[in-house]
Amino acid sequence: MTVPLRIAYAGTPGFAVPALEALLGSPHELVAVFTQPDRPAGRGRRPAAPPVKQAAAAAGVPVHQPERLAPADLRAAAGDAGLDALVVVAFGQLLPAAVLELPRIASINVHASLLPRWRGAAPIARALLAGDTQTGVSVMRMTPGMDAGPVLARRACPIADDDTAATLHDRLAALGAEALAAVLEDLPACLAAAEEQDEARATYARQARARRGRARLGAAGRGARAPGARAAAVAGRLDHARRRDAAAVGRRGPPGRGSGGRGAGHRRSPAAAPAWTWPPAPACCGSRGCRPPGGAPWPPPTSPTPAT
Repeated sequence: MTVPLRIAYAGTPGFAVPALEALLGSPHELVAVFTQPDRPAGRGRRPAAPPVKQAAAAAGVPVHQPERLAPADLRAAAGDAGLDALVVVAFGQLLPAAVLELPRIASINVHASLLPRWRGAAPIARALLAGDTQTGVSVMRMTPGMDAGPVLARRACPIADDDTAATLHDRLAALGAEALAAVLEDLPACLAAAEEQDEARATYARQARARRGRARLGAAGRGARAPGARAAAVAGRLDHARRRDAAAVGRRGPPGRGSGGRGAGHRRSPAAAPAWTWPPAPACCGSRGCRPPGGAPWPPPTSPTPAT
């Protein structure tokens, strides 16, 4: 039989909403929700409430948004009855030991990877970039180190060739909510059976950043799996970029084919026009000798002059 606990919840983005909803539907008492302050968002850069704040407010749960979560914030929210547990899911702050040690039983975290692989801020993106065939979620006891505490539960999830960060994000968020609910059914027993992480197998998931639209494919990414739909998608994006650049050149005029020189944009008279046109056909990337799907090479070979 589940013993009801007094719980405070800390989370911010959409990934943390399913776990919050699982707590709201459980027999536990959700004392307060902590989330990041409203931040500017959208084209107008107006302050927007985090998804967790919106979900908690809709359920009538008190919401607190400190710039830095401190022990005094937890004490004020819990009141004289105190807290049994603090549940953290993608909160966005490193919590000090004084906060983690305040609950009577433990502070626990739901992390979107199979720890100790991909500790840190971007486990979903790093699993995809590395070509992992499997990921999952881990529920761990929080310690001052980054995602380094003992693991109470894991749930595995395969990564398909056509998975994206968005599809994987949604599956892992739901899986994390299930794992959290199972752990809270008997938190003391799960803590007693917790498994220490193997530091020798730990890897770190730095935040992925777009750098001028280029992807760096390391040895792990090249050799981790056979080419599939994901490799085809990358090739398609590169081909799209080539066609876009070719179209831009076409609007200026093909290099070296106008009397004004490179990029002058001068158009020849029809009589002097070359045997091919620019920009190329939409299915072609614009390179000489390119063969569109099901077609002949582009540009077409020049027909020989018939004998007279």
